[in-house]
Amino acid sequence: MDFNLDMKTVFMSLVFGHIFTVILITAYRRSSGKDRSVNTFILAKWLQAIAWAMLMFRGVLPEIMSIVLANTLLFVGAALETAALLILQQAFTRRIRRWHFLYTIVCVTGFAAIYLFGVSESTRIVYASIGTTLFLIYPVYRMTREPGASPLKRLVGYLYGVVAVSLLSRAAAALQLGSQAGLFTVGLYQTFSFIALYLIMILGNIGFVLLSKEQADADLLRMASYDEMTGVLNRRTFIVQSRNHIHRLAKQGRLVSFILFDVDAYKTINDTYGHFTGDRVLTDMANRIRQCLSGLAADKYLFGRYGGDEFAVLLPDTDEQQATEWAEALRRTIADTLPDILPVAYTISLGVATVQATADIQLNTLYVLSDQALYEAKRAGRNRVAVHMPQSHASENSQEIH
Repeated sequence: MDFNLDMKTVFMSLVFGHIFTVILITAYRRSSGKDRSVNTFILAKWLQAIAWAMLMFRGVLPEIMSIVLANTLLFVGAALETAALLILQQAFTRRIRRWHFLYTIVCVTGFAAIYLFGVSESTRIVYASIGTTLFLIYPVYRMTREPGASPLKRLVGYLYGVVAVSLLSRAAAALQLGSQAGLFTVGLYQTFSFIALYLIMILGNIGFVLLSKEQADADLLRMASYDEMTGVLNRRTFIVQSRNHIHRLAKQGRLVSFILFDVDAYKTINDTYGHFTGDRVLTDMANRIRQCLSGLAADKYLFGRYGGDEFAVLLPDTDEQQATEWAEALRRTIADTLPDILPVAYTISLGVATVQATADIQLNTLYVLSDQALYEAKRAGRNRVAVHMPQSHASENSQEIH
């Protein structure tokens, strides 16, 4: 049984595979805004489709087109495709972009030079295979080794790793077989290598589309979960996640602390300096509070905006003394540093409440208790921490730190 395939048929499959990928991605993303990674990937697919079409017509087109220009487009296509993967990972920095561009120039000019010097086709295959492989190394490393990478991202990274291994195997075969490894040489090796290339291309294209979708979903979730101006959890997400923490702590019989705070005389700041400055105050405060809280593990606190200039911090498994110390640290973070970028200094007042987590405790209860403490901090002169005490002892045991 003859398993050999006509290489022009294989090339035509590659051409249409790339074109259909572009059509599907374009149709899927039509209603979305501009996406730099997707647009870069689409351009890469167009260039690769044109390149394989030129290779398919070798012997009809002049060699300068079917060999030099076609391989130039394949190099540029590989550069753009790997750039799209890095953009998707937010890893296409200015430094990486510069080296990426310079390496593309080296690949293109190097291939043109060895063609002009009349080297053999097998040597050109070795050069093109190794050159394309080097484009893949960094994106593959990022996708498979990045901490917290999703299973999909790792899988796509491994698929591109298989592409790199296939290209290196082709280079090794070209060195060993010489002229028998030519592009249009009929044989089982060529048949299986190009079928593998086609299947990997399809899987890689689908993988990129799914990665793009995964990233878009993550962006939508982030937009739905975080306050747009300050970047902290919005009220709805803060409440949902806080309830989950309280439910878990109730099963374990642990304590939970709640810190409620706002900017002192915030209305005066708005009235005097304008709402733009007021917004900058909130952004500056959120950034500095977040930096202070970074000393805690990510699962040891929640930080959210309750509304207006009112913010809250939930501290699971934290007793009153620890919560008070953290509240005082937050107060000092704001009071002890004059912001250079703002025309006004500001302070915050904080109310702290600590309770035993039970199945009956509601987040709103914590909010009310800490709000009462916050009122006491305001009444006592602002820029201080007040701790909620049981009503019967409030008058004689009110705790304030300033």
